[in-house]
Amino acid sequence: MKNKFLIWLKAAGIRAAKTVAQTVIATIGTTAMLDGVNWTMVLSASAMAGILSLLTSVAGLPEIKE
Repeated sequence: MKNKFLIWLKAAGIRAAKTVAQTVIATIGTTAMLDGVNWTMVLSASAMAGILSLLTSVAGLPEIKE
């Protein structure tokens, strides 16, 4: 059981990190074009994307062979 959780945690963490990175890039690109980079918005949107990614991963990860 512990081994399965660690495998899930690693896969979910990698997926969440990719999601956060994509959100940072998209948010910086969008805000830079409009006025200037609002770092509070970039960080809060990226953190929320990471949390949502982890919560979505609870439903299952195709990266993990069951």
